[in-house]
Amino acid sequence: MKSSCALILTSCFFGFTVQFSEAQSPIPGKKTGAVAGRLLFKPIAGVQETDIHAMLSVQGAAELDEIPGIGVRVIKVPAAALEKVMAALKKDKRVKFVEPDFIAQASLAANDEFFTAGYQWSLGTIQAPAAWDYTTGASSIIVAVLDTGVDYQHPDLQGKLLGGYDFVNSDSNPSDDNGHGTGVSGLIASSTNNSTGMAAVAWGTPVLPVKVLDAAGSGSHSAIAKGINYAADQGARVINLSLGGTSSSSTLQSAVDYAWNKGAVIIAAAGNNGNSTPVYPAACANVVAVSATNSADLRPSWSNYGTYVDVAAPGENILSTYRGTYYYLSGTSFSSPITSGVAALMVSVSPGLTNTQVVDLLQKNSDDIGATGYDPEYGHGRINAYRAVTAAAGTVAIDTTVPQPVIYAPLAGATVSGTVTVNAGATDNVAVVKMELYIDGTLVATNSASSISYSWNSLNSAEGSHTVLTRAYDAASNVGSSSVQVNVKNLTVADATAPTVSVTSPGDGTTVSGTVKINVQGSDNVGVTRMELFLDGKLFGTTTLSTATFSWNTRRASKGEHQLQSYAYDAAGNIGGSSVVRVYR
Repeated sequence: MKSSCALILTSCFFGFTVQFSEAQSPIPGKKTGAVAGRLLFKPIAGVQETDIHAMLSVQGAAELDEIPGIGVRVIKVPAAALEKVMAALKKDKRVKFVEPDFIAQASLAANDEFFTAGYQWSLGTIQAPAAWDYTTGASSIIVAVLDTGVDYQHPDLQGKLLGGYDFVNSDSNPSDDNGHGTGVSGLIASSTNNSTGMAAVAWGTPVLPVKVLDAAGSGSHSAIAKGINYAADQGARVINLSLGGTSSSSTLQSAVDYAWNKGAVIIAAAGNNGNSTPVYPAACANVVAVSATNSADLRPSWSNYGTYVDVAAPGENILSTYRGTYYYLSGTSFSSPITSGVAALMVSVSPGLTNTQVVDLLQKNSDDIGATGYDPEYGHGRINAYRAVTAAAGTVAIDTTVPQPVIYAPLAGATVSGTVTVNAGATDNVAVVKMELYIDGTLVATNSASSISYSWNSLNSAEGSHTVLTRAYDAASNVGSSSVQVNVKNLTVADATAPTVSVTSPGDGTTVSGTVKINVQGSDNVGVTRMELFLDGKLFGTTTLSTATFSWNTRRASKGEHQLQSYAYDAAGNIGGSSVVRVYR
């Protein structure tokens, strides 16, 4: 990883080739035993979460995961103290049972058709199947992919994608109109071990798609920087940047530093120019730059090299998802997500690792190919998932630092009325993975990031004192909380004023096609509590916001005239209706 970065970026996308040659890769042998430094235990019914956390903390243990439906917790303990911790927990009357996390079948061999046919040589080369014995990735570990978006309809990505955002079109629909981002995402987290399609490196982790490149594969510095900041704010532990150019940017470096300081591991493609000219953001400080290797463990002629390269990873003839299908892809754009997948596995098996520790372990446990020691073609070596994950699993990095949440608004002692905006944020030594907001003990909002916001309609609350509380969680299950007391005082005069509402776009008489954004705006003297959108007299959508956008797929609509109308409601039961907007398909 670099210690400095120059200034200004030109091109923000690497060209990539689509090929249809097949590559074979061996599957490593099997091993037996139990996962090092890990136990499974189940508390008896009724034990409070705070007591469970305290019970583990006093033993130097930390919860990694919970098996849904049966209440069994997966916990990490120092390997040297495993027997001692297990014995102590067995004596605790609050524990139903505790046992090692045994490995029933080593070198987990995914049964996906392209993997079993030998088409995914890269997974065998980096020893991913052996790493899967330790983890296939945790659902709490978010990997952000900043790219051309993603194909949400691809069958091998179903259930693996978070909402994300599109900074090219400034909306919440980061769909892929190029294909590159879908290929990158598939390598990290395609659905695996389901007998169909392909296998991915970290198939237990979700991908957060962040669209910063357009259909031609180009993106502005501002979009990329905003995308990096957004990913960090959403709690991404790993950020993949399969993009870049030969000039650098202070803006990009600032965004990288922002994400790094929030605990993210940032990984980027080294470039496909076949020379040693640094490519950015890969050459920026706090970024892991990845060059490419082929099935012979050699650098392809088109892969960049140079002193800014940190590690190498497979990048030639790499099978992955594409828009509605699968392609073989080549480029450091695909070496980078394979590396990001390994980083995600490392953090999954040991959530308490800092980003500095992850990068250090990744580099130290790569396979030294090429010249002995560090070299400009392969950096510290070609990544090895098994070695990196086992090193992470054996690292004593139990995080006991509690996140520090703060309620920014309303302030303690404030008198509030109507609709109240509640804002809170939190900091942590590693990263905040979730925040919650409570009003008088009732959970009203959650967010998988280090900030949270909620619109509280205080008209539905009794006059007098109320408690606003926020909780912040980190990956090691440490929980911090903060609360304020506020006084609700609303006017007792009956509210007889109906809200006003309008369909602001599309305009009346507009001809529409494709997916149309329908914007609705409402207002009220006290506060809008609900809005409804009707399409041709039928309820199309509802929201509790006073400003909302609905997406209408007009491809499913009949040709001709269609009518749009919205209604707004307030807490007193007053109703306001908009004018009818007529559009034509």
